Amino acid sequence: MVWWILRGLRKGVVTTRYPKRPEAVTAGFRGRIAVRQGHGLPSYGELCPTGAISVAADGRIELDHRRCVLCGACVAAAPEVFSFEETYETAVRRDGAPPSLADQARALKRSVHIRHVDAGSDGAEEWEIAALTNPYYDMQRLGLFFTLAPRHADILLVTGAVTASMVEPLRRAYDAMPFPKAVVAVGTDACSGGFAARGHEAELRGVDAVLPVDVYVPGSPPPPIGILHGLLLAAGIVTREAAA
Repeated sequence: MVWWILRGLRKGVVTTRYPKRPEAVTAGFRGRIAVRQGHGLPSYGELCPTGAISVAADGRIELDHRRCVLCGACVAAAPEVFSFEETYETAVRRDGAPPSLADQARALKRSVHIRHVDAGSDGAEEWEIAALTNPYYDMQRLGLFFTLAPRHADILLVTGAVTASMVEPLRRAYDAMPFPKAVVAVGTDACSGGFAARGHEAELRGVDAVLPVDVYVPGSPPPPIGILHGLLLAAGIVTREAAA
Protein backbone atom coordinates (compact mmCIF):
# COMPACT_ATOMS: atom_id res chain seq x y z
CA MET A 1 0.00 0.00 0.00
CA VAL A 2 2.80 2.41 0.93
CA TRP A 3 4.57 1.60 -2.35
CA TRP A 4 1.46 2.54 -4.35
CA ILE A 5 1.08 5.81 -2.44
CA LEU A 6 4.72 6.73 -3.06
CA ARG A 7 4.39 5.76 -6.72
CA GLY A 8 1.31 7.95 -7.07
CA LEU A 9 3.09 10.91 -5.50
CA ARG A 10 6.05 10.48 -7.87
CA LYS A 11 3.94 10.07 -11.00
CA GLY A 12 1.37 12.73 -10.21
CA VAL A 13 -1.92 12.91 -12.10
CA VAL A 14 -1.73 10.81 -15.25
CA THR A 15 -5.30 11.40 -16.44
CA THR A 16 -5.53 13.19 -19.76
CA ARG A 17 -6.53 16.85 -19.65
CA TYR A 18 -8.62 16.48 -22.81
CA PRO A 19 -10.73 18.39 -23.83
CA LYS A 20 -9.25 21.34 -21.89
CA ARG A 21 -5.93 20.57 -23.54
CA PRO A 22 -5.41 18.89 -26.92
CA GLU A 23 -4.35 15.25 -26.72
CA ALA A 24 -0.85 14.71 -28.11
CA VAL A 25 -1.05 12.48 -31.18
CA THR A 26 1.44 9.68 -31.70
CA ALA A 27 3.61 10.31 -34.75
CA GLY A 28 2.24 8.50 -37.77
CA PHE A 29 -1.22 8.02 -36.28
CA ARG A 30 -3.87 7.51 -38.98
CA GLY A 31 -6.55 9.84 -37.76
CA ARG A 32 -8.47 10.40 -40.98
CA ILE A 33 -7.87 10.84 -44.70
CA ALA A 34 -7.48 14.35 -46.08
CA VAL A 35 -8.01 15.28 -49.72
CA ARG A 36 -5.04 17.45 -50.64
CA GLN A 37 -6.43 18.59 -53.99
CA GLY A 38 -10.05 19.05 -54.89
CA HIS A 39 -10.06 17.54 -58.38
CA GLY A 40 -8.74 14.33 -59.84
CA LEU A 41 -9.20 11.40 -62.19
CA PRO A 42 -12.34 9.21 -62.28
CA SER A 43 -10.12 6.22 -61.49
CA TYR A 44 -9.52 7.57 -57.98
CA GLY A 45 -13.00 6.35 -57.06
CA GLU A 46 -11.83 2.78 -57.64
CA LEU A 47 -9.06 3.03 -55.05
CA CYS A 48 -11.39 2.64 -52.06
CA PRO A 49 -12.64 -0.88 -51.16
CA THR A 50 -15.66 0.55 -49.30
CA GLY A 51 -16.66 3.14 -51.90
CA ALA A 52 -15.83 6.11 -49.69
CA ILE A 53 -14.24 8.02 -52.60
CA SER A 54 -16.31 9.37 -55.46
CA VAL A 55 -15.37 11.62 -58.35
CA ALA A 56 -18.03 13.89 -59.83
CA ALA A 57 -18.44 14.51 -63.55
CA ASP A 58 -16.43 17.75 -63.25
CA GLY A 59 -13.56 15.88 -61.56
CA ARG A 60 -14.35 17.06 -58.03
CA ILE A 61 -13.24 14.51 -55.43
CA GLU A 62 -15.60 13.73 -52.58
CA LEU A 63 -14.66 11.60 -49.58
CA ASP A 64 -17.30 10.14 -47.27
CA HIS A 65 -15.38 9.81 -44.00
CA ARG A 66 -18.15 7.67 -42.51
CA ARG A 67 -17.29 4.85 -44.93
CA CYS A 68 -13.50 5.16 -44.67
CA VAL A 69 -11.78 2.24 -42.87
CA LEU A 70 -8.36 3.98 -42.94
CA CYS A 71 -6.80 1.17 -44.98
CA GLY A 72 -4.53 3.71 -46.72
CA ALA A 73 -5.00 2.30 -50.23
CA CYS A 74 -5.72 5.76 -51.62
CA VAL A 75 -2.71 7.30 -49.85
CA ALA A 76 -0.41 4.59 -51.17
CA ALA A 77 -1.70 4.91 -54.73
CA ALA A 78 -1.99 8.71 -54.93
CA PRO A 79 -0.03 10.43 -52.12
CA GLU A 80 -0.15 13.70 -54.02
CA VAL A 81 -3.94 13.67 -53.66
CA PHE A 82 -4.64 11.86 -50.37
CA SER A 83 -2.84 11.92 -47.02
CA PHE A 84 -3.37 10.93 -43.40
CA GLU A 85 -4.16 13.59 -40.82
CA GLU A 86 -2.68 13.13 -37.35
CA THR A 87 -5.73 13.91 -35.24
CA TYR A 88 -7.99 12.14 -32.76
CA GLU A 89 -10.97 14.45 -33.26
CA THR A 90 -12.80 12.84 -36.16
CA ALA A 91 -16.45 13.11 -35.07
CA VAL A 92 -18.95 15.15 -37.08
CA ARG A 93 -22.56 16.14 -36.49
CA ARG A 94 -25.23 15.23 -39.00
CA ASP A 95 -26.39 18.13 -41.14
CA GLY A 96 -29.66 19.37 -39.73
CA ALA A 97 -29.25 17.50 -36.43
CA PRO A 98 -31.50 18.88 -33.65
CA PRO A 99 -30.08 20.96 -30.80
CA SER A 100 -27.64 19.14 -28.57
CA LEU A 101 -28.09 18.12 -24.98
CA ALA A 102 -26.05 21.14 -23.88
CA ASP A 103 -28.84 22.86 -21.92
CA GLN A 104 -29.76 19.66 -20.13
CA ALA A 105 -26.12 18.85 -19.44
CA ARG A 106 -25.64 22.24 -17.81
CA ALA A 107 -28.81 21.84 -15.75
CA LEU A 108 -27.66 18.42 -14.56
CA LYS A 109 -24.16 19.66 -13.74
CA ARG A 110 -22.86 18.01 -16.93
CA SER A 111 -24.24 14.60 -15.91
CA VAL A 112 -24.98 12.71 -19.12
CA HIS A 113 -25.86 9.01 -19.20
CA ILE A 114 -25.02 6.73 -22.11
CA ARG A 115 -26.62 3.45 -23.20
CA HIS A 116 -24.31 1.39 -25.38
CA VAL A 117 -25.84 -1.09 -27.84
CA ASP A 118 -23.76 -3.54 -29.88
CA ALA A 119 -25.85 -3.91 -33.03
CA GLY A 120 -23.46 -6.26 -34.84
CA SER A 121 -19.93 -5.19 -34.02
CA ASP A 122 -16.79 -7.28 -34.49
CA GLY A 123 -15.71 -6.23 -30.99
CA ALA A 124 -13.01 -3.74 -31.98
CA GLU A 125 -14.98 -0.66 -30.94
CA GLU A 126 -15.92 -2.25 -27.62
CA TRP A 127 -12.28 -2.41 -26.55
CA GLU A 128 -11.89 1.32 -27.20
CA ILE A 129 -15.14 2.16 -25.43
CA ALA A 130 -14.09 0.15 -22.37
CA ALA A 131 -10.89 2.20 -22.18
CA LEU A 132 -12.94 5.35 -21.54
CA THR A 133 -13.53 4.24 -17.95
CA ASN A 134 -9.87 3.59 -17.11
CA PRO A 135 -7.83 6.08 -15.02
CA TYR A 136 -6.20 7.70 -18.05
CA TYR A 137 -9.36 8.72 -19.94
CA ASP A 138 -11.70 8.73 -16.89
CA MET A 139 -14.80 9.94 -18.73
CA GLN A 140 -16.67 10.26 -15.40
CA ARG A 141 -14.64 13.40 -14.65
CA LEU A 142 -16.56 15.02 -17.51
CA GLY A 143 -19.94 13.91 -16.20
CA LEU A 144 -20.32 11.01 -18.65
CA PHE A 145 -21.64 7.73 -17.27
CA PHE A 146 -22.78 4.43 -18.78
CA THR A 147 -26.20 3.08 -17.85
CA LEU A 148 -27.91 -0.23 -18.59
CA ALA A 149 -31.37 1.35 -18.68
CA PRO A 150 -32.46 3.18 -21.86
CA ARG A 151 -35.03 5.06 -19.78
CA HIS A 152 -32.17 6.70 -17.88
CA ALA A 153 -30.05 7.43 -20.98
CA ASP A 154 -29.44 10.72 -22.75
CA ILE A 155 -27.20 9.29 -25.49
CA LEU A 156 -27.57 6.03 -27.40
CA LEU A 157 -24.10 4.89 -28.45
CA VAL A 158 -24.27 2.26 -31.20
CA THR A 159 -21.51 0.06 -32.60
CA GLY A 160 -21.59 -2.34 -35.55
CA ALA A 161 -23.40 -2.57 -38.85
CA VAL A 162 -26.99 -3.21 -37.76
CA THR A 163 -27.91 -6.87 -38.22
CA ALA A 164 -31.50 -7.82 -39.04
CA SER A 165 -32.02 -9.29 -35.57
CA MET A 166 -30.93 -6.04 -33.91
CA VAL A 167 -33.22 -3.64 -35.77
CA GLU A 168 -36.15 -3.92 -33.36
CA PRO A 169 -34.08 -4.02 -30.13
CA LEU A 170 -32.29 -0.90 -31.32
CA ARG A 171 -35.57 0.88 -32.04
CA ARG A 172 -37.01 -0.15 -28.67
CA ALA A 173 -33.97 1.19 -26.85
CA TYR A 174 -34.27 4.51 -28.69
CA ASP A 175 -38.03 4.78 -28.12
CA ALA A 176 -37.57 4.16 -24.38
CA MET A 177 -35.16 7.10 -23.99
CA PRO A 178 -36.59 10.43 -22.78
CA PHE A 179 -36.22 13.68 -24.73
CA PRO A 180 -33.88 15.34 -25.44
CA LYS A 181 -31.74 12.49 -26.67
CA ALA A 182 -28.97 11.86 -29.16
CA VAL A 183 -27.62 8.93 -31.17
CA VAL A 184 -23.89 8.47 -31.69
CA ALA A 185 -22.68 5.95 -34.28
CA VAL A 186 -19.19 4.70 -33.39
CA GLY A 187 -16.97 3.02 -35.96
CA THR A 188 -17.19 2.77 -39.73
CA ASP A 189 -19.61 -0.16 -39.61
CA ALA A 190 -22.08 1.81 -37.48
CA CYS A 191 -21.59 4.97 -39.53
CA SER A 192 -22.18 3.45 -42.95
CA GLY A 193 -22.09 -0.34 -42.88
CA GLY A 194 -18.43 -0.47 -43.89
CA PHE A 195 -17.61 -3.58 -45.88
CA ALA A 196 -20.96 -5.03 -44.81
CA ALA A 197 -22.75 -2.38 -46.88
CA ARG A 198 -21.66 -4.15 -50.06
CA GLY A 199 -24.46 -6.62 -50.65
CA HIS A 200 -24.62 -8.49 -47.33
CA GLU A 201 -28.29 -9.38 -46.94
CA ALA A 202 -28.12 -9.73 -43.15
CA GLU A 203 -26.91 -6.20 -42.58
CA LEU A 204 -27.90 -2.64 -43.40
CA ARG A 205 -25.90 0.40 -44.37
CA GLY A 206 -25.38 1.63 -40.84
CA VAL A 207 -27.35 2.95 -37.89
CA ASP A 208 -28.94 5.81 -39.84
CA ALA A 209 -30.90 3.23 -41.84
CA VAL A 210 -32.82 2.58 -38.60
CA LEU A 211 -32.45 5.68 -36.37
CA PRO A 212 -31.66 9.38 -36.82
CA VAL A 213 -27.95 9.63 -36.07
CA ASP A 214 -26.77 12.92 -34.53
CA VAL A 215 -23.01 12.34 -34.42
CA TYR A 216 -20.79 10.06 -36.49
CA VAL A 217 -17.43 8.84 -35.14
CA PRO A 218 -15.64 7.18 -38.08
CA GLY A 219 -12.69 4.83 -37.76
CA SER A 220 -12.10 1.11 -37.72
CA PRO A 221 -12.02 1.39 -34.76
CA PRO A 222 -11.76 5.01 -33.62
CA PRO A 223 -9.43 5.63 -30.64
CA PRO A 224 -10.85 6.41 -27.17
CA ILE A 225 -10.26 10.16 -27.58
CA GLY A 226 -12.14 10.05 -30.88
CA ILE A 227 -15.11 8.38 -29.19
CA LEU A 228 -14.91 10.83 -26.29
CA HIS A 229 -14.90 13.69 -28.80
CA GLY A 230 -18.10 12.33 -30.35
CA LEU A 231 -19.84 11.96 -27.00
CA LEU A 232 -18.86 15.47 -25.92
CA LEU A 233 -20.04 16.80 -29.27
CA ALA A 234 -23.40 15.07 -28.87
CA ALA A 235 -23.76 16.40 -25.33
CA GLY A 236 -22.85 19.93 -26.40
CA ILE A 237 -19.89 20.04 -24.01
CA VAL A 238 -17.60 20.75 -26.97
CA THR A 239 -18.63 22.24 -30.31
CA ARG A 240 -15.60 21.78 -32.54
CA GLU A 241 -16.13 19.22 -35.28
CA ALA A 242 -13.68 17.55 -37.60
CA ALA A 243 -13.20 19.50 -40.84
CA ALA A 244 -15.10 18.10 -43.81
